[in-house]
Amino acid sequence: MSTGSDQPEPVPALLDAVQRWLDHCAIERGLSQHTVAAYRTDSARYLQFVAGRGTTTPTEIDAALLRDYLALLYHGDTEHQPLARSSIARATVAIRGLHDFWAAEGDTAVDPAAQLSPPAAARALPHALSIDEVERILQAASLGDTLGDTPAALRDRALLELLYGCGARVSEAIGLDLGDVDFGDPQADPSWASVRLFGKGSKVRIVPLGSYAVQAVRTYIVRARPGFAAAGRGTPALFMNQRGGRLSRQTAFTTIRDAARRAGLTTAISPHTLRHSFATHLLAGGADIRVVQELLGHASVTTTQIYTHVSTAHLREVYAQAHPRAR
Repeated sequence: MSTGSDQPEPVPALLDAVQRWLDHCAIERGLSQHTVAAYRTDSARYLQFVAGRGTTTPTEIDAALLRDYLALLYHGDTEHQPLARSSIARATVAIRGLHDFWAAEGDTAVDPAAQLSPPAAARALPHALSIDEVERILQAASLGDTLGDTPAALRDRALLELLYGCGARVSEAIGLDLGDVDFGDPQADPSWASVRLFGKGSKVRIVPLGSYAVQAVRTYIVRARPGFAAAGRGTPALFMNQRGGRLSRQTAFTTIRDAARRAGLTTAISPHTLRHSFATHLLAGGADIRVVQELLGHASVTTTQIYTHVSTAHLREVYAQAHPRAR
């Protein structure tokens, strides 16, 4: 069952068939670049395996071959470590999608992967910060390493206030253009502002911005962004780097980690931590779960329900500490 480097490479017919599926995922289904890249990795390993079994066309793949491949993912071999359950689940989804596409396109008469089921992965509760911890991080982002009111510090505060203020994914935040922020009509309703986020599957949602995020973003746009823009070539990006280009995911991750370090937090923090905290704090404050679902851009309320478990855990903790007969 080895799939080492001495195995034959997939033939062009298989490579072309997989590429058509990847193009379908990216163009017709509108999946994100990260999802397509993950599918590309999963399908490359799968093709290497089937090529090692002498397979040259999709029609030669049967259920027995699929079972052998899943056994490799679960148990590994002399050259491959077993994969984590979450990785196996993702690989199974990719294989099912690939074979479903081939069957729909007429590349195969049957779909041998139709009965494949991904393993039930244990779902870890997302880590949510306390309100005090969030405020400490946001304050630390304003200071920057120079403890001054620098353009980078203004940008970092605006970015983190927006991430927490509307529960945006980091890819959604760094993908924002200036025109995606609507500060509303100060004459009609000075308290209303919103941001247009482009989520997974190119789905668009309008999310309100709180006053703190509005103030931070306004300040950044007026006092810091023009300096960044002068170094670039006219990109419409809202959040920019020192060279005048769009801010990268890596810089966004570094920004919050540095702010968390200055705030004295020792746990691992990422931009997604602010999204988790946004949802948890809304539910703890009495928000309806369907509203939180819309704000997060979840396709199903089932995905949002994980945050109710976080809130329940918080309630248990408060109960244990406060009730005289809890322990």
